[in-house]
Amino acid sequence: MKKILLLGSGELGKEFVIAAQRIGQYVIAVDSYENAPAMQVAHAYEVINMLDGAELDRIVAKHQPDYIVPEIEAIRTERFYDYEAQGITVVPSAKAANFTMNRKAIRDLAAKELGLKTAAYRYATSATELRDAVAEVGIPCVVKPLMSSSGKGQSTIKSPDDIDKAWQYAVEGSRGDVVEVIVEAFVKFNSEITLLTVTQKNGPTLFCAPIGHRQERGDYQESWQPALVSDKDLYVAQDMGEKVTEALGGAGLFGVEFFLADDGVYFSELSPRPHDTGMVTLAGTQNFSEFELHLRAILGLPIAGITLEKVGASAVILASGNSEKPAYDGIEAIASLPKTDFRIFGKPTTRPYRRMGVALVSDTLDTPVEEVIEKAKAAAALVTVIGD
Repeated sequence: MKKILLLGSGELGKEFVIAAQRIGQYVIAVDSYENAPAMQVAHAYEVINMLDGAELDRIVAKHQPDYIVPEIEAIRTERFYDYEAQGITVVPSAKAANFTMNRKAIRDLAAKELGLKTAAYRYATSATELRDAVAEVGIPCVVKPLMSSSGKGQSTIKSPDDIDKAWQYAVEGSRGDVVEVIVEAFVKFNSEITLLTVTQKNGPTLFCAPIGHRQERGDYQESWQPALVSDKDLYVAQDMGEKVTEALGGAGLFGVEFFLADDGVYFSELSPRPHDTGMVTLAGTQNFSEFELHLRAILGLPIAGITLEKVGASAVILASGNSEKPAYDGIEAIASLPKTDFRIFGKPTTRPYRRMGVALVSDTLDTPVEEVIEKAKAAAALVTVIGD
């Protein structure tokens, strides 16, 4: 049995804990608030501010974990190098976690060091600098905080009047103490995909079938597997994915995002952990879910291969308001649907557009993926998050 310190305890962490317990591992879940989803199923938990390096040091010393597994961005990731020097395995590696928690580090690695194709981009640390950056990359463009997740703080600038508002929104949505944004030229893409990429300690890099997704407010609404991707574009995406994960080092599952456009494949972002769009794998689309793959890669267990078993889709269940005691209407209705499953994450509070659950639909490999997507959307619409 290995001891795993999970930093971040959201819905992705919850599924990871369940996967770990199924093969006999011990998990301590950490987050900034009590009763976070992963805490509900972990062996133990801690409530700390993960941006406090002294607090991180304290719980690492207290629990003496074999593995440290980050699930979110808002962590004092520079401390990971010290933990790695102490003999603790940081997942996928201290470098990977440190680089990918900050969009600046990973974008510069991809574009400048590895020469991967990306959208034109600039950085800004003030509204004035943002104006200058927008003038360079052009309008429309996308503004994102360097540290954020699930679309928080992300907006599109469609006219000069949007710049000040975009700056303020990015600052409010930023995680951590880095007040800086990345400004990206708008890529006229045909579709966007997530390529779940698995690096192993003693084996080749493996790829899941590409996952398509649709976003609103910078956050995914539906995802499906497999996405329709040409052999040529898939080869390019896999080559990019292998190059960037190899440069970051370590073992684990990475969620690598790409834009597919008329002029080729663009690298977009990378997460060194299971990806929200990869929740579609909970529908049984693969022989292993993304959470099981992450765990097995971390532990150095051999993965003979990843096989696509079904066509599947996921659709999010969102809250519409604020509540301290959320409840759910429509559970019986969604449970009655064939070839359909769902997850309620167990988050203790709601806010508008907060992701509270997901509907999952799967069918045979010869089923049109558009049909499965529509069924997932219809299933999610049956569930309503109700407040106090």
